[in-house]
Amino acid sequence: MRMKVQQNITIHHLRINAISNSSILQIGTAGLIKPLSYLYNTGGFTKPAPEPGQPGGLPRVPLPPPELK
Repeated sequence: MRMKVQQNITIHHLRINAISNSSILQIGTAGLIKPLSYLYNTGGFTKPAPEPGQPGGLPRVPLPPPELK
């Protein structure tokens, strides 16, 4: 059985509080969603990154607590 779906979607405002590598944001209809992720070493790194606050590391940045709604 074959089904045809036609949609018109208008989004005036979209707010996303958090999204991670394994998250899916779906708007509309999808017949099948297959999980897929790749991890690439595009910088050619060969050892772990330095810890924050260490020489050569990133400074620590205090972040506010998440806003709960």
